[in-house]
Amino acid sequence: MLHSQDGFVRLPNEQLIITSPPRTSLSLQPLGSNASKEKFSVQSGTGQIYLTNQRIVYVPSQPTKDLQSFSAPLLHVHDTHVTAPFFGPNAWLALVQPVPGGGIPASLPAVQLKVTFKEGGAFDFHNQFERIKERMQQAVENTQASSRGARNLDLSSVHLDELPAYSGPQGGASGTAPASENRPRSPPAHRPGPGPETGSEPMEPPPDYEEVQQQSVAEALEERLRRDS
Repeated sequence: MLHSQDGFVRLPNEQLIITSPPRTSLSLQPLGSNASKEKFSVQSGTGQIYLTNQRIVYVPSQPTKDLQSFSAPLLHVHDTHVTAPFFGPNAWLALVQPVPGGGIPASLPAVQLKVTFKEGGAFDFHNQFERIKERMQQAVENTQASSRGARNLDLSSVHLDELPAYSGPQGGASGTAPASENRPRSPPAHRPGPGPETGSEPMEPPPDYEEVQQQSVAEALEERLRRDS
């Protein structure tokens, strides 16, 4: 549900954590062998991605018939990392586990999400995502331990004191966070190259590392879905 001023309609107890610059692109694609079986592809060249204490939401600058908006619960987003190519903007990659009736074909256990930050801010977004997801996972574990089940999780109880709202870089700035904030919770696929947000020398991963890693996570998700059903 979109909102003319706020971008999207908030859910109960939903708080906005970070908003990307407006020139942020999104791509959704099937993984590996599923790409040839399922003709599913969603693209948007410009828009904004929002991180809240419950989900990620992307709103394109020019909505189309295929993409009015995209959202995913935080606990359905896995294997997140930032890639920093020698040339071009940094991108945030993730595997998204679809929800029933969400518009992604039911035959796909997961899809690859790629968010390209053309005006910077990829590492800021990644760091904030990892922090809030870690707190949500802790809240789920505490709820399960109390025998109430994750479905009864009180989202208003998730601690956000160390996660101030952030509006993203202004005026085309790179959006670099302080050095102490630029270290992701989980290590990226490789160390970033000299992109707009860092100047360190990259260390390339083994060939096909990302594809193998993403496929293994997708297989694990598929196996878990089979067990749950």
